[in-house]
Amino acid sequence: MVGEQGTYTEVCKAVTEQEIAALFDRWNASLQTGDPTKVVQNYAERSILLPTVSNKPRLTVEEKKDYFHHFLEDRPSGRIDMRTIELGCNTAVDAGLYTFTFAKTGASVSGRYSYTYRWNGSEWLITSHHSSAMPEKE
Repeated sequence: MVGEQGTYTEVCKAVTEQEIAALFDRWNASLQTGDPTKVVQNYAERSILLPTVSNKPRLTVEEKKDYFHHFLEDRPSGRIDMRTIELGCNTAVDAGLYTFTFAKTGASVSGRYSYTYRWNGSEWLITSHHSSAMPEKE
């Protein structure tokens, strides 16, 4: 909205850390469907995915679907191990550590993550998602 002096003002969506934490659960539940289209619906139209197992940044819906098509083959399920959440005006950041287990192979991989979210007026969507494997072996 533009105010009287031509200044920009924005109405901020009230949100709690618990509501932002639940967005990971929504994303993780979409993984369980095995459908890349359902996973990609969590991402804003203008967003970036910097995935763990690909060197290519994914910007378009089709690029994200392509990534998740392959990622979902091993039936992943994520678990948050540690997180910090920062709330802003219609934005939020959820960053920390997570572990994925893969039902098809039995493998488990720990990684670092960050999700940034933006309220679009009707729902919270991912605007950036970065994931990387832990650099040091335990």
